[in-house]
Amino acid sequence: MVELDSESLIASRAYAARQLRSERISAAIRYALLVAVGFVMLYPLIWLIGASLKTNSEIFANPGFIPDEPTFQGYIDGWKTSTPYTFGHFFWNTFLIILPKTIGTAISATAVAYGFARFEFPGKKILFGTLIATLLLPNVVTRIPQYLLFRDIGWLDSFLPLWVPSALAGDAFFVFMLVQFLRAIPRDMEEAARVDGANSFQTLIFIIVPMLAPALISVCLFQFMWTMNDFLGPLIYISSVDKYPVSLALKLSIDTTEAFEWNRILAMSVLALAPALIVFFLAQKYFIEGISAGGVKG
Repeated sequence: MVELDSESLIASRAYAARQLRSERISAAIRYALLVAVGFVMLYPLIWLIGASLKTNSEIFANPGFIPDEPTFQGYIDGWKTSTPYTFGHFFWNTFLIILPKTIGTAISATAVAYGFARFEFPGKKILFGTLIATLLLPNVVTRIPQYLLFRDIGWLDSFLPLWVPSALAGDAFFVFMLVQFLRAIPRDMEEAARVDGANSFQTLIFIIVPMLAPALISVCLFQFMWTMNDFLGPLIYISSVDKYPVSLALKLSIDTTEAFEWNRILAMSVLALAPALIVFFLAQKYFIEGISAGGVKG
């Protein structure tokens, strides 16, 4: 009996060892695949950073991403630009567009979403359906009417056409996203606040907004990245070089009539990507919470 118990114990230990070894091999294969896929996805960014540290001739001579003799000359020359302004001036212009647009989007989208999610009024379903229908419209469909409108108002060659529509809840995606998030929030705390004498505005500011923090961070992060990468909007509405954002400033470095230095362009492209990447990784936790919570309907 003792021998049978010892044999079964040895067999169970051998089986456990085989299972552990199998799990380790499986985990190693999964991690290897993840690393390989991640490297393939990140390779363009890695190559961009490496190429920005090369000379213009080495970019075409060395296809790899590791420079033979790293140099920051591309960053130095690219920062000066071919205009009377440095690249820092164009970063400042981008900031002047992003800050009002992001803040305006957060405030207006929250107010409109709160109205749709918590109040009943005549024509609510029609208005909300119209709002959602605008999500299906391509941007190119509204470009010409918007341009004519802003031209008649006298807003061309200014930052106003870039952020005023967002400050008036013109981005239907963010309103819809916050409405879905609000529907997942129970009304108990709002009703308790109203019993204590709080009005709708006070309830929104002191009760709803703190609970909306993850979703609002996601909204601001989306708007920040989209505005940072926006090229067509500034190209249509801004004509003065001194008002160009980073996206248009990069285009100034490319002159199709002459040979241009790719290391300068790639170096400034790295700097243009850096703010969006830094902000995303700093707010990644709240961004994932806002997206996941917004998809749950209570």
